[in-house]
Amino acid sequence: MKHELITDAVLVSNYIKGDEQALSVLITRHKQKIYSFIYSKVYDRDITEDIFQDTFIKVIGTLKLGKYNEEGKFLPWVMRIAHNLVIDHFRKSNRMPKFDNTGEFSIFSVLSDSALDAEKGMIKEQIESDLRRLIQELPEDQKDVLVMRMYSDMSFKEISEKTGVSINTALGRMRYALINLRKLIDEKNIVLTN
Repeated sequence: MKHELITDAVLVSNYIKGDEQALSVLITRHKQKIYSFIYSKVYDRDITEDIFQDTFIKVIGTLKLGKYNEEGKFLPWVMRIAHNLVIDHFRKSNRMPKFDNTGEFSIFSVLSDSALDAEKGMIKEQIESDLRRLIQELPEDQKDVLVMRMYSDMSFKEISEKTGVSINTALGRMRYALINLRKLIDEKNIVLTN
């Protein structure tokens, strides 16, 4: 059977049983997503590389000790490990990340992936209070879409039905809400941290 067709859960179980190759398939399969996530927080390729390596050292350690019991949810589990290592990195260097205004608003880059529910939960908790305060300053229509999307986990189709606007308009409002949030964060020099 081709490796690409094997689920994460089976690969994890094969690795635990001694198939070393299974781990490199898992790493290759998820490297881009994990690497991008780490980079979006630290903005430094060398540090990203280090944290990425440390993440998999931890993954290997946990798997070898037989302590993995995520019932097949391998990626969210690895993302949580990476996330904790990012926080450790900032604690050690005594500076928490200030999210960059140039690229995508990094927090929202992980919100759209349903596989990252665990990660999303943590990030939402972390920035809840700062964000809630800022969201109140947005125009009403943008605020509604943002709240429905982030806090009620509604799809853009559901938002469009509830607000009586087209999906495109709902998407547009979300985009403007993010642009305006970015400006507010910059103006107020807010550091979104855990």
